[in-house]
Amino acid sequence: MTLTTRSRRTVFALARCGALLAPLWLAACGSTGPHAPITSPVPGQLSDATPQAAIPGKAPRASAAATPRDYRRDAARHIYEANKARIYAGQLPPILYAVGTLQVNLDASGKVLSMHWMRAPKHAPEVIAEIERTVLAASPFPAATQLGKVTWTDTWLWDKGGHFQLDTLTEGQL
Repeated sequence: MTLTTRSRRTVFALARCGALLAPLWLAACGSTGPHAPITSPVPGQLSDATPQAAIPGKAPRASAAATPRDYRRDAARHIYEANKARIYAGQLPPILYAVGTLQVNLDASGKVLSMHWMRAPKHAPEVIAEIERTVLAASPFPAATQLGKVTWTDTWLWDKGGHFQLDTLTEGQL
């Protein structure tokens, strides 16, 4: 088979392009083992937020919830425990800075697999990033022993000062 001059030019152009792109492709490869740091967003994440630090202390107590709806309370308590200073005390003001509803898919051991915003507070991208960072830092969540994988859905009620309540444990609004 003989190549025409035009075909040879095309082959050489593609080879040069591949030679230029190969180092970029290799640079994008990184550690993906179980002990690799979280450096990229989980599927469904809207921000590039990563946890600043894992929750210190022991692993969370397992959840005995029989339904995803029951699991909400255990997951919300887990978030509250890890963020005591950030929880809004008392009834929330009548007008909130941001409200967002987030689904978090967890594996059987409570590790975050993915997120899905059902209602993202797009007017406040810093709140989106902070909620995602808070969820990632709280991982692992209580293992849902009766459910295995579970999807936890909750609404985040956020004030202008950076304090929040989750709808599952809210004290209501004034």
